[in-house]
Amino acid sequence: MRFDIDRLQTFYASPMGRMAQEMMAKRVAALWPSANGLDVLGIGHAETLLEPYRGAARRVISAAPAEQGTERWPEQGKSLTALVEDERLPFPDALFDRIIVCHALEEAESPHRLLREIWRVAAPEARILIIVAHRRGLWARAESTPFGHGRPYTRSQLNRLLEDAMLAPQASARALYAPPIGWGIITSAGDAWEKIGRFAWSGFGGVLMVEAQKRLYIEPGKPVRGRRVVKVPEKQRTSIRAEKRRS
Repeated sequence: MRFDIDRLQTFYASPMGRMAQEMMAKRVAALWPSANGLDVLGIGHAETLLEPYRGAARRVISAAPAEQGTERWPEQGKSLTALVEDERLPFPDALFDRIIVCHALEEAESPHRLLREIWRVAAPEARILIIVAHRRGLWARAESTPFGHGRPYTRSQLNRLLEDAMLAPQASARALYAPPIGWGIITSAGDAWEKIGRFAWSGFGGVLMVEAQKRLYIEPGKPVRGRRVVKVPEKQRTSIRAEKRRS
C-alpha cells in the first residue's frame, strides 16, 4: 500500500520534511539548472522539484499514482496535476524531454513496467532523474517518513533496473545525510549535514538520485538480460544446414 497523499502532505509540512525537500531540490537544481522550452514531467510526488521549471518550460505536468492521490498544484491558476496508472501513462509516445521520478518507483507494483512506460513517453535522448530511498541510508529505516516504505535501492540495483528498461545511467548522487530526527538542531542545519556527509560518509546518504538517458537501441556486444538462449544439437544443426542448401 502506498504512502497516501495525506501522510505525504503532513510529512512535508513538518520541519524534517521541509529540510528533506529543500536538500533534494538543491541537488536537482544543480543537475538541471534550467528546462527552457522543454516538456517536463514529474511522476509520484515531485511538485516542489518541478516548480523552478514552470516559468520557462514549454509544458510541466505532475502525474501521481491514482492509488496514492494528489494535491492541487499549483495553488493558483490552471491545475497541472493528474492521477495516472503506473503502467498506462496517459501521454503520447516520445513527448517529455525531462522526467523526475520521486516517491513512485519504490512502491510501484512492477518497477520494470513503470520504467518501460517512462521510456515510452520520454523523447529521444530525454534525461530521466530517478529519486529513491537509499538502502544503506538511515532514512530507509524511518517508517514515519515516505522513504521508509516500499523498496529501497542501492546504486547497482537501480542501475541494473534502469538498464533492463533501456535507460542508460549517466550520473548519480546522494542526498539527505542528516539523521531522520525532527529535532530543531538537525532540521535547521540541513546544508551543514549535507556538506559533512558528502565528505565523511558519502556512501550513506538517505536518498539515491540517478540520472539516466533514454536508449533507442542495444549496444553491440552488450548482453541482453532476459533473452533465452536455446542450444541446438549438432545433428539437428547439420540437418538444418543441409535443408538450407537444398532450398
